[in-house]
Amino acid sequence: QVRLVESGGGLVQAGGSLRLSCIVSGPTFSITAMGWFRQPPGKEREFVAAIIRTGISTYYADSVKGRFTISRDNAKNTVYLQMNSLKPEDTAVYYCAADRRSGLAMSTMSTMALAGLDYWGQGTQVAVSS
Repeated sequence: QVRLVESGGGLVQAGGSLRLSCIVSGPTFSITAMGWFRQPPGKEREFVAAIIRTGISTYYADSVKGRFTISRDNAKNTVYLQMNSLKPEDTAVYYCAADRRSGLAMSTMSTMALAGLDYWGQGTQVAVSS
């Protein structure tokens, strides 16, 4: 069974940076795409960023473009989310997700924040103070 464990969350001032990590264990060869999602307080979970297995293609929500970068190190079975220029509205629980479907478009993955993806982590809290 694939397991995802996030880390790296915390409290940071507006304008600061954090790097989240998601370590994948289990049959990682089955994973084709991975993504980061977040759930702000009192709101539904939403898409943040996605990356395919090779790492050559990425996809971002408009709200984080130019500030966040998703990357992966397949040798370490880890996906990262580098978050720069953080804003108070970035405050949320951040979740890592993975899917096994071949050919899953990242644009499609971005619509699956609430259901449909194969694996989810437990989440890591990010709080940005103003």
